[in-house]
Amino acid sequence: MKKRHQRLFLVLGVLAGVSVATALVLNAFRDNMTFFITPSEVQAKSEVPDRHFRIGGLVEEGSVERVEDSTKVTFRVTDTESSVPVSFEGILPDLFSEGQGVVVEGRISPEGVFQADNVMARHDAEYMPTAAKEAIEQAEGSAEDIGDY
Repeated sequence: MKKRHQRLFLVLGVLAGVSVATALVLNAFRDNMTFFITPSEVQAKSEVPDRHFRIGGLVEEGSVERVEDSTKVTFRVTDTESSVPVSFEGILPDLFSEGQGVVVEGRISPEGVFQADNVMARHDAEYMPTAAKEAIEQAEGSAEDIGDY
């Protein structure tokens, strides 16, 4: 009977250790996940995540404004349906320009401006996240439907 109890305690100890390790790993993944949201989803939600996330779409034409003698730039990211104002301080990618695809990482400020930590410019048609590409195609499709009436 004593050996049985030892094995039972060993099995319970191993299960407890594996459970704790699994909980720690899952918690680390949750803290490091970055969500992707389209500008339309940002505008539709009254509560955007109070955490790091990504917005993807196109740099709105005529929206890029650079602060003189600084690396600060403001612009708007759009999915052709809605747009979100973005503020970024740093060096922009070489391919960054109006009308081009972009993904920005950061947080929404209380004023509703997306404070970007990182700006990634699209280098080819495959770079834009699938969700952003689908949102743009859907918005363009609904705009074409309106023109048919």
